[in-house]
Amino acid sequence: MTNTTPSDWRPFLLRWSEEWSDSLPDDESRSAEDEAARRDRWLGFPPASEERIAAMEERLGRRMPPSYREFLKVSDGWRHAGGFVWLLAGSTDARWHNNESELAEIFEEHLDDDAGPDERRDADIWRRGLQLDVESDITHVLLDPEDVDEDGEWAVYIWASWRAEPPERYANFVEFMRDMHREFHSLRARSADGEPEFANDTTRELDALVEQSRLEVLRGNWERAGHALDEAKGYGRPRAAGLGDQMRRLLGQTYAVYFEGVVTDPRYAPELLPALVAEHAANSYRDDSTLMFSLRGAGDDVVSLAYATLEQVRNGTYRYTAAGPFGEAVERARELARWGNTDGAWRTLMDALPVWQPLGPDHLAPLGWVADPVLGPLLTPERGRELLSTPRGGQTGEAPSPPAGLDPDNLAWLADPDPHGNLTSYRFVLVEGVKPEDLPGRLADGDEATMDDPMTPDEARHRLLRGKREFSSYDDKALMAVGRAGTCWSFAFDSDPAHFDPRRFVSPAAAASAGTRAVVVWSGLRTWRGEPFFHLSVAQDGVEQYAFTYADGEIRRTGEIPRALDPDRFFGSREEGTEAERPLLEAVTGEFGVHLPRYAITHGRLHTFTTRSWTRPSGNGEAYTVVTMNWDAER
Repeated sequence: MTNTTPSDWRPFLLRWSEEWSDSLPDDESRSAEDEAARRDRWLGFPPASEERIAAMEERLGRRMPPSYREFLKVSDGWRHAGGFVWLLAGSTDARWHNNESELAEIFEEHLDDDAGPDERRDADIWRRGLQLDVESDITHVLLDPEDVDEDGEWAVYIWASWRAEPPERYANFVEFMRDMHREFHSLRARSADGEPEFANDTTRELDALVEQSRLEVLRGNWERAGHALDEAKGYGRPRAAGLGDQMRRLLGQTYAVYFEGVVTDPRYAPELLPALVAEHAANSYRDDSTLMFSLRGAGDDVVSLAYATLEQVRNGTYRYTAAGPFGEAVERARELARWGNTDGAWRTLMDALPVWQPLGPDHLAPLGWVADPVLGPLLTPERGRELLSTPRGGQTGEAPSPPAGLDPDNLAWLADPDPHGNLTSYRFVLVEGVKPEDLPGRLADGDEATMDDPMTPDEARHRLLRGKREFSSYDDKALMAVGRAGTCWSFAFDSDPAHFDPRRFVSPAAAASAGTRAVVVWSGLRTWRGEPFFHLSVAQDGVEQYAFTYADGEIRRTGEIPRALDPDRFFGSREEGTEAERPLLEAVTGEFGVHLPRYAITHGRLHTFTTRSWTRPSGNGEAYTVVTMNWDAER
């Protein structure tokens, strides 16, 4: 309704009036004015004549904006604009606010010293605005004569102190009235006991739009459908929020995503509850009472399932499952992801997605997997868009082009600067022809030769340190994540190694290479702890073949080093040492045909274990430090 004329306003206002009248219970008490409006099926007033509008403009000293002017020609004022403005001004009641509310000073007090002109102008609306609210629930409606567009339309600002939000701006009076009609619908959408069902042409049109949008999402046309669902959600249509939230969660949005009206349905709870409780677990700080807000109206079985799933998510034991061929793909994807092949895991899920079937008509996509500790980290906004763009659930459409993988096929990515300052130092072991689950037996002893469940590096370190009281520099046992480093290699990777001591360092390459080959790399060329260093050692059948260590600006080497890995090619001077990291990693990649999974190491969850020490015991005259923490001491 742009460039409005009286003929544009009239059908809109008539529909609104009729919907309002039909929504009122017969036995509800109301004022004489409201009863007359209900009987006449008209929330407005008689139209204002051109002469009346001209007299108003002369009184106010300004010509009114076009949309408000044309509105007055249809109705000289309005009752029940939304839920909190009970009477909206016509030609007689509109007046300059002139800071009557004394809000200008309050808003100005909250301006920073460096507040710009726009912020100061917004605070000054209370002095210059034209007040349209006559009767309201402490809700102010102001037309702004200084916020004018090229069509001469004035912006509308609405503010209520009880909302604890800044004033909301509308580009013109038409947009404001549309939103008030939307607010009226959202407040009436759920009829209370004894009230007539809120059904009319608008709700029927919106519900049909929701159903059409649901099918469009399943066909992969989610962007256009998303806008329609947002519109229906604004009107309070019951299915729109739950459907839209499924899309938002797959796009990486978690704030205020509650799957309203769907998550409490026993049909969908197994798929939607895991995503809901995972976000709760991440932000609740163990206050689980707030979870019931999202589960209001749920039956006992759904509530019990929610809390059981919450416990599984918190202790890392939740495992997503699905029926049919897609469920089989889920198991294959988890096996790939737990060893670091996140690109392969994602492609496995996407290849099976066309045969996925929803649990019911309000289920748009598989969702429970986002709470799975191994599968959940696969999700990125780009991958979420690919999933939503893939036809599924029995619908057909054009499949999207798969996005590029997240893992480069090399080691050189380790030399890329990390925005958070991570991986300035790292170490890893590569073993040929050995499964990842066999690495602990080669690099650890006794009880430590077992793997933990997949965890992030932070989770693994927290678990390792939990309850630990003694810390020593006597040994250097590495906490390492394991996975596959190519078709024939496995890796163990430490993203936060201890201080490198070249005098006591013992490479684990020989022990790891029994019956095969092993490669050890320890890089600290960008370390912030001490001087830059780099170590490479290669062993076969339990015997070290060659090695070199660059430290303190010098190179120490043993064995016959292949020309491609000759340290003289990379370390010409102390100043150039820090620039050698990338070409060194490229050379190791070329020599052994290996790579490390960047996304799994930096964002995923991998199995971990603790190795035997990377240093020899201290000798005579060599000191080491032991720190004992008494966590139980009184503070």
